[in-house]
Amino acid sequence: MSRPLGAPYREGHTMTAQRLRNVGLLAAAMILPLTVVSTASSASAAVPDATVSVLHAIPAGLGADIVDVYAGTALLIDNLTPGSLRTVRVPGGVYNLGVYADGQAPGTGTALLSSPRTQVPSGANATVTANLDALGTPALNVFLNDTAALRSGQGRLTVRHVAAAPAVDVRANGRPLFTTMYNGKQAKTPAKAGNYRTDVVLAGTKQVAIGPATVVIKKGVNTIVYAWGSAANGTLALAVQEVPAK
Repeated sequence: MSRPLGAPYREGHTMTAQRLRNVGLLAAAMILPLTVVSTASSASAAVPDATVSVLHAIPAGLGADIVDVYAGTALLIDNLTPGSLRTVRVPGGVYNLGVYADGQAPGTGTALLSSPRTQVPSGANATVTANLDALGTPALNVFLNDTAALRSGQGRLTVRHVAAAPAVDVRANGRPLFTTMYNGKQAKTPAKAGNYRTDVVLAGTKQVAIGPATVVIKKGVNTIVYAWGSAANGTLALAVQEVPAK
């Protein structure tokens, strides 16, 4: 039988960096490229690489249906589509992150989104989200994923609001778990392993925006749930990422 999750730990998004270039021109042209540029990424053989995941959380039809992710002039991820997530390993360092429209690249195309001088520590685990901000403007966020050890029988639940939507509450098994979450924010809590009936409602109300959906919390795993899409366009959805704890 499922039980309510434990008391939440709330925090703002970490390592966030965002820059929009030529938004009006690109929006008019319906082109949404995303860019990544590496400025420093050296690491000795004894230093562990960082794990970086990229979530494409911009709904289809906004000019970013297929994107390529670069670090400097190096292609990291090719042909990323809305709702999909891919993971790569990179040396720790300072990166200028960005995303390009499919087929474009540094030197031949212009990035709509970039995150200059984003520090990725060696051995860290991070997720970059290309998403919409609260007003529906494309944005780039970087989150550090918590891989701290968990107690026996426990997992961890992290929820991230990266949707073009107002503040929301997150409920588990009918009870409020995280309240008044704004776009770009995250909250997390340890949780007993099991299945939880979860939904997202507008803050302070019972009006369901997403769900309900069953979220599975596994032992020794940080289950990260993203609320993404656009409330105005009816494209709100959930994406799930699993990150093992140490």
